[in-house]
Amino acid sequence: MSSTQALLAPSLPSQLINLLAAVMLLIAFAMLAQRRVLTLINLFAVQGLILTASTLLVAWTTSQPHLYWSALITLVLKVLVLPLILHRLIRKLNVKWDVETLIKIPTTMIVGIVLVILSFNLALPISALSGTVARGTLGIAIAIVLLAFLMMITRSKAVPQVIGFLAMENGLFFAATSATYGMPMVVELGIALDVLIGMVILGVFFFQIRERFDSLDIRHLEKLKED
Repeated sequence: MSSTQALLAPSLPSQLINLLAAVMLLIAFAMLAQRRVLTLINLFAVQGLILTASTLLVAWTTSQPHLYWSALITLVLKVLVLPLILHRLIRKLNVKWDVETLIKIPTTMIVGIVLVILSFNLALPISALSGTVARGTLGIAIAIVLLAFLMMITRSKAVPQVIGFLAMENGLFFAATSATYGMPMVVELGIALDVLIGMVILGVFFFQIRERFDSLDIRHLEKLKED
C-alpha cells in the first residue's frame, strides 16, 4: 500500500497543475475572441489568479520557498494592480467597449488552434526529457504566449494590444514556474518593476494618442510619417 501511495502522490499535484494550465489556455482563447475591453481586462485578471494558484501549487509540491514570493508578486501585480490601472485608463479615455479586429474572429480562432498544435509539437521533445512536476505544461505555456501574440497583431486598438503583451508575459512566467521551478527572485522583482513602469509609460502613451487623434486606433500613427 505504501508503494502504491508513493506512486500516486506525485501524480495528484501534476494533474492539478495540468488542469490549471488547461484553464489558462481556455482563457487565452476567450481573450482572443473577446470584443469588449472591460471583459478582456477581467479575463486577464482571472488568468493572473490561476497563475498565482499554479505557482503556489508548484511551490508546495517542490518545497521552493522563493515561489511563494513569486505567487505573491503575481497576485498583487497581475490580479490587483494592473487590472485596476487598466480599468482607470479605460474610464478616463472613455474607450468603446467593442474592440475592432483586423481579422475576423472565426479566422483568428482557427489560426489559434493551429498555433496550439504547433506549440505542443515544439514542446514535445523538451517535455519528454523534463523531470519537473508538470512536464506536460510546457506546450500549453508556449501556446498561451503565441495566442497572446496573435491577439496583439490582430487588434487595431492600443489597449487590447497592451493586454495581449501582458498575457504573453503570463505565459512566459507560467513556463518558468512549471518547467524550471521559477527564476531567481532578483530577476522576478526586476521583471515586475519593468512591467509596472511599462504600464505607466503606456498610460501616458494612450492619452497622447487620444489627445492627438481622438481615437486609440494605432493605424492613425501612420499619419505621423514624414512626407
